[in-house]
Amino acid sequence: MTTRRITLLTLALMAVGAVGGWLASVAHLPLPWLLGSLAVTALLQPLPPIDRALGPYRYPMTLRSFFVALIGVMIGSQVTPELLGLVAALPWTLAGLFVFVLLAHGGNFVIFRQFGGYDRPTAFYSGTPGGLMESILMGEEAGADTRILTAQQFLRIIIVVTLLPLGLSLWLGRPVGSASGLAGDVAATSIAPPQLVLILCTAAIGLWLGRRLRLPAAQLTGPLVLASAASLTGSLDLHLPYWLIALAQLAIGVSLGIRFRGLDLALLRRSFGLSLVSVGFMMALGAGFAAALTAVTDLPFLHLLVSYAPGGVAEMSVVALSLAASPALVSLHHILRILLTVVEMGVLARLLRISPPPRPSPPG
Repeated sequence: MTTRRITLLTLALMAVGAVGGWLASVAHLPLPWLLGSLAVTALLQPLPPIDRALGPYRYPMTLRSFFVALIGVMIGSQVTPELLGLVAALPWTLAGLFVFVLLAHGGNFVIFRQFGGYDRPTAFYSGTPGGLMESILMGEEAGADTRILTAQQFLRIIIVVTLLPLGLSLWLGRPVGSASGLAGDVAATSIAPPQLVLILCTAAIGLWLGRRLRLPAAQLTGPLVLASAASLTGSLDLHLPYWLIALAQLAIGVSLGIRFRGLDLALLRRSFGLSLVSVGFMMALGAGFAAALTAVTDLPFLHLLVSYAPGGVAEMSVVALSLAASPALVSLHHILRILLTVVEMGVLARLLRISPPPRPSPPG
């Protein structure tokens, strides 16, 4: 396939994905540009005309890696001196978060491995209690089934941000939270050209460093580490504008959606059932930690429950506002949950030797 044809198909898919992202944002879904573009791309490509037009097309990996690097910069920009200042004030809840991540991941691995019958890489990365993009990227490198992995990770987010506010609303007798999220809560509203260049350079340099240092999911963790170090100095503002975050989510969503060829309804039904079991386990585990920590801190049970819920940062912050809880408190726990998950994934994957499933031997 020629470079010109690959470029035209990529632009066409991005345009179609943008329609899906816009519809998802209008519907107030979580991660709209990622979820919407993925859904539209995955649903349309099995149609015979689309399938014939795509042929052997693959999304350009260089382009995808750069957009992933921008997501790494976005996450790293949240690690600020103010955020670290909260860490010292909450030793018990943050120590508990570390144990929660380990127990949740271990329990989920058993659920997906024993009940789902997934291979080890797919079960391991499907079971992470956070870091949707990080889990997909690292799982992809380890040989996990990206269709199943992506479905499980998205279902985790969707189930939590849908059922937790509903459950709390029924418990408290009043509306709580929203699945709409805070679209631009962590994004800059405007950006000067020099700052945009700085962000793009940080992504590119972090991508290069991550690969040179052979970091796990280098295209994500390299920029994340570099942006974290820059943000902690307080001298650089690396907050991405919302349009750039949406564009990065759009590109990643399309690149994932194009891989959903052959996904059937039976697989989706099984993934949904397993996600209900997994989320139920994690919420029960989080409730146990919240109850124990309420006894040793002055923090209310519901505030801690939301802090330990394995949902999205923005969505859980909305729920926190409805409960008159501190969004900073909730955001701190969820950002650290993602960072702990990234570190824990890399360390455990090496210790447990999580690797691609063996290929079948050729006949004869």
